[in-house]
Amino acid sequence: MTQVPLAPATPSRLLGAALLALAASMASSPALAQAWPAKPVTLVVGTPAGGSVDAYGRALADQLAKQTGGTFVVENKGGANGNLSAEQVRTAAADGHTLWLSTQAMFTINPSVYPALKWKQADFRPLAKGIESPLVLVTHPSVPAKTLPELVKWVAANPGKITYASFSPGTPSHFLGFQLNERFKLDMVHVAYKGSAPQITDLLGGQVVLGFTQLQAALPHVQSGKLNAIAVTSKDRTRFLPQVPSLAELGHPDLTSTVWFGLMAPSATPKPVLDQIQAAAVKAQADADYKAKLEAQGFDVPQESGEAFAATIAAETARWARVVKATGFRAND
Repeated sequence: MTQVPLAPATPSRLLGAALLALAASMASSPALAQAWPAKPVTLVVGTPAGGSVDAYGRALADQLAKQTGGTFVVENKGGANGNLSAEQVRTAAADGHTLWLSTQAMFTINPSVYPALKWKQADFRPLAKGIESPLVLVTHPSVPAKTLPELVKWVAANPGKITYASFSPGTPSHFLGFQLNERFKLDMVHVAYKGSAPQITDLLGGQVVLGFTQLQAALPHVQSGKLNAIAVTSKDRTRFLPQVPSLAELGHPDLTSTVWFGLMAPSATPKPVLDQIQAAAVKAQADADYKAKLEAQGFDVPQESGEAFAATIAAETARWARVVKATGFRAND
């Protein structure tokens, strides 16, 4: 039998073989073979349509679509204070095409207040803090107090008669009221609402006379004089209500708290995909038009992502765990 001589292994042949091997490797690894997004991306929001989280989600979806040329869809999955949305994303394919828009309360407080939670923080990788905002302590105009010391004195003179409203149980709006009771030895009664809209409605109507509210929900009513702003919960005054002092400024820095909404992905998502999503979110946060759109709604747009965002979450989780333990609060499943 005549043997056909093998072609010499020239440098060009070796390079060609290497490129073919690399192409085959990439083809067998979807995370490496294609850029994200490879199909429509669903941003799952844990609240009903029309709220603040939904507004953030739709602004982010529009911005990411502009940046990547992909399709981004917002899906509202309310219920169980965001836990249903977390479970939906946790059980979805970990390929970067189903992401969770969580909130500070959902991610840092729920693990302490739900005894049978079906998800854990380790199931998710925090990618970027999308917006941040303080709460504002407001009162109905019928309340004869314009400052925090005056409010404390008035509430103390009416033990058990004064109600404070939260926009949901198991949130900073709830626990900051508890901490005021504890700090000043007051006896306010907690009234929990299912969202900012009904909380604000009853504050405006005087059914409840004070409460910690979302800044965006209260801002137009404070500006019109229908509600009085006593203090904000950010470390410093907010530019949206520059005349209103912060609790830290008034000598209560431990009551400082902000609420945030952030972008999370299943932690099992391949790292190259996680990196692409995080880079896109960071780019979105830096876009001037995108920032202006959110700031017009009363939000601050932070530049916090990745490990820095995870560190914030760890510190806040520890803080709220201590508060939850002190209150003895447990949420219903």
